[in-house]
Amino acid sequence: MQRITTRYSSSPRHVDGATTDELRSQFLIESLFAEGEFRGSYIHDDRMLVAGAVPGDDDLVPSGFEVLGTESLLEHREAGIINLGGPGSVVVDGTAHDLDNFDTIYVGRGSEIAVRGKGARFYLVSALAHTTYPTRVILRSEVEPVVISDDRGAGARRLYRVIWGGGEPTCQLQMGFTVLEPHSVWNTLPPHLHPRRTEVYLYTDVPADARVMHFMGEPSNTRHLVVADGEAVIAPAWSIHMGAGTAPYSFVWAMAGENTDYGDTSGVPVTELR
Repeated sequence: MQRITTRYSSSPRHVDGATTDELRSQFLIESLFAEGEFRGSYIHDDRMLVAGAVPGDDDLVPSGFEVLGTESLLEHREAGIINLGGPGSVVVDGTAHDLDNFDTIYVGRGSEIAVRGKGARFYLVSALAHTTYPTRVILRSEVEPVVISDDRGAGARRLYRVIWGGGEPTCQLQMGFTVLEPHSVWNTLPPHLHPRRTEVYLYTDVPADARVMHFMGEPSNTRHLVVADGEAVIAPAWSIHMGAGTAPYSFVWAMAGENTDYGDTSGVPVTELR
């Protein structure tokens, strides 16, 4: 089964006077993961597509994308796929690539994909591509994390960059994940903007009785979303993004847009938030 929704571009004015339901409808992607289904959202900001794919007993093969105007998902696109569940495989052009928890595969434009492995939980992010780069597997065990210490606050974390401008080439996709240290709650502090890119946060490993308070909006006009496990938040170029959890959690970050310069950000001091 396959289901793709559409999220149209938004402006800062979308948050002025918006109700909680209106904010969630515009910026929060819910119910991405269901066994035997490929569920996603096509985001008009930078033409990103994010999806959850949970295979059952049989291979799950995404095909027929009316929203893209193509039969194949990656006819004009590249993708990063990360496994957030038990062991599974991503099949690319007939070749199976095994992925354990937090292992990632980059798939170049023009490939056909399927996923398999009951108990696996795949999260896919796709962006438009102007050329084809080779498929490659990035194992968590082979990635040296960026260790971010925070002796003063509660934001110590390990940041894993798996698809990014400092590694193997991509057209525009960047992707990675961040794991918070014990007793830390903040995932990105201070917050920042990406004036030339769109970013999506997918929260994972959030206990069923916990939530993440995700902050968004312009620095001078902030709002928040209450986010559960397996839910994603769209951060347009004009919106900050940061969050604090009520229990330990991790999140997957992904970007697409003007460039693949990981450092192309605009920091926002906490003292400027309103």
